[in-house]
Amino acid sequence: MERLPGFRDFYPEPLPHTDVWSADVRQFIFEQWRTVAKRYGFREYDGPPLEPLELFTTKSGEEIVGQLYNFKDKGDREIALRPEMTPTLARMVAAHERNYKKPIKWFAIPQLFRYERQQKGRLREHFQFNADLIGETDPAADAELIALLIDTLRVFGLTSEDFVIRLSSRNAWQDFFKHGGGDCAHEYEFFQIIDKLERNSPEESEKKLTALGFSLEKVNAFIESGTPTVELQSILTNLAARGLKDFVKIDYKVIRGLAYYTGVVFEAFDRKGEFRAIAGGGRYNNLVKLISGGKVDLPALGFGMGDVVLSELLKARGRLPKFDSPMDVFVLIEDETLRGISLKLVHDLRAAGFAVDYPLTPTKADKQFKRAQDLKVAHTARLDNDAYVRIRNLKTRDEVVAGVADAANHLG
Repeated sequence: MERLPGFRDFYPEPLPHTDVWSADVRQFIFEQWRTVAKRYGFREYDGPPLEPLELFTTKSGEEIVGQLYNFKDKGDREIALRPEMTPTLARMVAAHERNYKKPIKWFAIPQLFRYERQQKGRLREHFQFNADLIGETDPAADAELIALLIDTLRVFGLTSEDFVIRLSSRNAWQDFFKHGGGDCAHEYEFFQIIDKLERNSPEESEKKLTALGFSLEKVNAFIESGTPTVELQSILTNLAARGLKDFVKIDYKVIRGLAYYTGVVFEAFDRKGEFRAIAGGGRYNNLVKLISGGKVDLPALGFGMGDVVLSELLKARGRLPKFDSPMDVFVLIEDETLRGISLKLVHDLRAAGFAVDYPLTPTKADKQFKRAQDLKVAHTARLDNDAYVRIRNLKTRDEVVAGVADAANHLG
């Protein structure tokens, strides 16, 4: 029986096949995500993988249904596997925001699901690092979140030569549209054209822009100027003060979710352009109000970073460690009359914080030692009798004899 298309099996290293994913890499990524988020004062939250379908259509419209795993449950409720985490966050914050001091700084590592065409860097499920800051309008909050994104990538050993944060603003584009004489009735249509500039031909973009009273030449000139707004300059100055200016640049080609983002937007890309966006996010000041039906109105911003593209990038750049998972101790049981006291030793050493393995059944001594070597253990331990244990350091070949109760003190 095979797994479903677009889903993954995660195996411990070494991997048995190129068509499976590493559970060790996944855990390594999760640990780094959590470490950096906590350094920034973010607290972890989570929500259910199943939500009312209405939560996602309220945020993204009915067209999103075609991208979801949705169905009616046994209670005849319309529900869906979560395709993203932010609507759940907005629902949770709206329900209990009075219990938390502002700004709220939360992160999550959910598994997300979308029923869509598979392509490089995009599957039907993935894990994602979501970091959000709620309750602050000042650009200092945007800078803080972008700094978190930068440091999250840096913790993997990536540098400014590996990735760049492309920084833009919906407000800047709205000003361009307004000052260019655009009709507000066609603003959304204009943003759609800008969002697809890199995908559509110049001729097609020119034709659509001309119909709205704009020229591709002026649009490109605005993009190429890269002149930061006061808001964006504040963020750049903040990041420069941290020593992070080499990781960010103004790029007005970035516009992101048209009906969702309300201000500063940004995306992280690898410098070589070999992969999809590593991460993306921005301001979404209207979402909490929308999800709460107008009862709670809080500004918010956040970003998401998926594990698929990040894993591929780290592998390509040689930034993944070796996952040997060496054990600390292998307890040899060569005398079966000592199995009971040996099991007590195993249990006590584990309780003391050591990773310990042993032969589950009677096994020849040479096979036990071979097993210890395969596990890359640092030490072997073998009882001489019910009072003393012989501990050998397999790297130095040094050996000591200690009392059973004192064994842990000889495993430095």
